[in-house]
Amino acid sequence: MLRDDVWENELDRWFAPFSEALGNKVRRKWAPIYLRGLIAPGERKSVTVMADRVAVGDAPQLHHFVAASNWDTEPLEEVLLGKVAGLVGGAGSHIIVDDTALPKKGTESVGVAHQYCGALGKQANCQSMVSVTWARDEVPAPIALRLYLPKEWVDSVERRRTGGIPDGLGFRPKWRIALDEIERIQKSLDDDMFDDVLADAGYGMCAEFRRGLDELGLSWVVGILSTQNVYSRDVQLDDTPPARGRPRRYPRSEEVPRSARDAIASLGAEAFRSVAWRRGTKGTLRGDFAAVRVRVADGPRASRGVHPPGREAWLVCERRSASEQKYYLSNYPANTSLKKLASLIKARWSCEQAHQQMKEEFGLDHFEGRSWQGLHHHALLTMVAFAFHQHLRLRENKVSAQSARRLVAGDP
Repeated sequence: MLRDDVWENELDRWFAPFSEALGNKVRRKWAPIYLRGLIAPGERKSVTVMADRVAVGDAPQLHHFVAASNWDTEPLEEVLLGKVAGLVGGAGSHIIVDDTALPKKGTESVGVAHQYCGALGKQANCQSMVSVTWARDEVPAPIALRLYLPKEWVDSVERRRTGGIPDGLGFRPKWRIALDEIERIQKSLDDDMFDDVLADAGYGMCAEFRRGLDELGLSWVVGILSTQNVYSRDVQLDDTPPARGRPRRYPRSEEVPRSARDAIASLGAEAFRSVAWRRGTKGTLRGDFAAVRVRVADGPRASRGVHPPGREAWLVCERRSASEQKYYLSNYPANTSLKKLASLIKARWSCEQAHQQMKEEFGLDHFEGRSWQGLHHHALLTMVAFAFHQHLRLRENKVSAQSARRLVAGDP
């Protein structure tokens, strides 16, 4: 990391477009101060603790800026997207969808509920934020964090009032939040700024999410449950009108769909191949994968409780041990190599690194306010701080690489 005086001067230059987007003079004063509090060393990044380091005696003003000041996040999100595009955008980059939990002891913070908390690995009191991260070559940068609101919060007039939930904001499942963010991001970027969308089974098991990505014209690789039904690639559909009764609305199939687990098992053990997807710090990263082309049982309507075949896709299985296998779907073309599919499956994990670092180093889960607005202000500034960190990291790596090349060439 650069010396404090160096990174602070660089922050002023790098943050200038964000200040311009804020507009208001007072907010332009407090935003970089809040950022310095997030970036500066220190285990706790709550407002009071940060103020003791970067704004002594001004904790109330700092708190008002992040929790009560009514500024719109959208202009800053657009600047952040442009900054991250310059860092990791282009061929070989991925948009990664996940969620991250913020554990809470109380029940008053907006959106808090007893739900699965990945940070603790169990059901617990927490807020859950849908996360969208842009990554390339194991360098991630989050570009969207949106709070998921359980139905008990959306349906309660009192909770909406105390949590400052925007009027008109109804219940949205996590997959819908993620898809809306991806569409927003796609509209803000030039074509071919990223290759695909990656997501775990929490999103991939949802046919509406996969179909939405198709409608946006995006390539995707997503996790699924082992129970996801699929048909063979060459399933035959019968659209012959019935002899009696009403005409069929959709073609039918005599083939009975089977689970992803059974479809892979039918290939036999010899279908698995050892695939190396990249070199890591401890050597080549390798695993056992099998893949087959299928048609997913997620057609638009269910007939007698069975979904008809949808579009053709890759079904991929990763064998992690004799007792553990993970399953994935992808709409990548039929000529895609198994190595390519494996590398895309593994690329998703860089978002986990970003979540952990944002919490441990930049205080994503340290916000002590209770409102919708305050939480999203804090989350956005945490993403800005993380992007600045990646900017410094990549710049230093570039300088180090240039120095090494000069030494090899014998230049001073």
